[in-house]
Amino acid sequence: MSFIKDSLAKKLWLTITAAIVITILYSYFLSYLFYEKLYVKNVEAALIEEGARLASEYEGGPLSQELKDKIEWYSTKSESEIFIVSNPRELSACLPFEIDYESLINGAEREELLNGNPVKKIGYEERFDRNILAVVFPLLDESRLEGIIYLYLPLAKISEVTTDFAYLWMIAAFLFLIIALFFGTYLVRRLTKPLLEMKEAAESVSRGDYSIKLDNASTDEIGQLANAFNHMATSIQEEDDRKKDFLANVSHELRTPISYVKGYSDALISGIVKKEESNRYLSLIHREAVRMERLVGDLLDLSKLDSDEYKLEKMPLPLAQLIEDSLQKYMPIMREKNLQLQFDLDPDIIINGDEGRIEQIIQNIMDNSIRYTNEGGISLKLYKVNEGCCIEITDSGIGIPEEDLGKIKQRFFRVNKARTRNDGGTGLGLAIAEKLVNLHNGTLTIKSKLGEGTSVKIDLPVILE
Repeated sequence: MSFIKDSLAKKLWLTITAAIVITILYSYFLSYLFYEKLYVKNVEAALIEEGARLASEYEGGPLSQELKDKIEWYSTKSESEIFIVSNPRELSACLPFEIDYESLINGAEREELLNGNPVKKIGYEERFDRNILAVVFPLLDESRLEGIIYLYLPLAKISEVTTDFAYLWMIAAFLFLIIALFFGTYLVRRLTKPLLEMKEAAESVSRGDYSIKLDNASTDEIGQLANAFNHMATSIQEEDDRKKDFLANVSHELRTPISYVKGYSDALISGIVKKEESNRYLSLIHREAVRMERLVGDLLDLSKLDSDEYKLEKMPLPLAQLIEDSLQKYMPIMREKNLQLQFDLDPDIIINGDEGRIEQIIQNIMDNSIRYTNEGGISLKLYKVNEGCCIEITDSGIGIPEEDLGKIKQRFFRVNKARTRNDGGTGLGLAIAEKLVNLHNGTLTIKSKLGEGTSVKIDLPVILE
């Protein structure tokens, strides 16, 4: 049976064929059974009606020769065999073998006849040496059984009719089988064709060809499967492209500081750097090492956040106090850049969060705000919104072009790559911040206008009092 296991089409074809054959056989036997039973009942009813008419001719007393002649004449015109019996002597004169009604009926049947009821018989009759369907009518004179009218039809004649029916049924069944197999084969091919296309498409995707698309306009389960496959191929392609971009960006980001470290260290080792400049070279090497350290740290954070196993260590946090403490580290650099810092924090807001990760969110956004703000300052607000709270950080920096707002939270995306690299950014801060906000069941949205500044809103759920 191995030739069946490797093909769904063969399995479907054999299933349909088996179902058709079983249906035909079941229908045949069922129809044959009902047909034969109904036919036998109709013949039986006709014999009873015929016997009742003949019995109505009897007017009482001994059986007359006129009645016997009439019954004998009627028998020659009827399809059934009919004879009238009064005593063995008279019967042997009519038939080629001795017979009487006592041998044709048993004691129980005689009692039924004496009650005026006809007796129905079907099966093998030894005296006739054949299977028959018979009806026996009593001829009663008051309570005395003067004779019987015996009507019977050999079952062979009934079988001939049902045999003709069987032949016609088999011919019709054969034609139905041919037609059903033809349409069944067409249906199997139609059903399996999109599955074969999906198999070939899956093999193409496994080889790295994501451009293949399945064209299936149906809305049934196979059409839905085709749409799901197309969506899966697109998602895999996007993920593969992101992976390639990610590796390219990581390589690009590491190449610059590594080349600086290698170049400056080579200059120091070779002795071409003057002694008074060596400290500056060491400072540059330290700066690039810090940049690589920050990049590797951000990549590790993203790797952890992408893992489903990453868990936050949540606890009730007074958010205003946490933000105020986080801002203290930025005071020196803001004074150095001559920037103003304003904040308005609602002290009553309590959230269920991870203290270190909430601080990291604030830090990543503040780092960007300070880095791209040269004049004016930064304002930070914390206020209640419906059943949650909102942290709003607004700066008066260079802003973000409208066409880049939708991509600003992507990994390694930069509006001004050269400027960001010189300023030491990794391009991962907002991606990490959004991941952390999502893990706190919150949302992060960014609004900006080029040349006017940027506003970042972080909506978080709060602990209700």
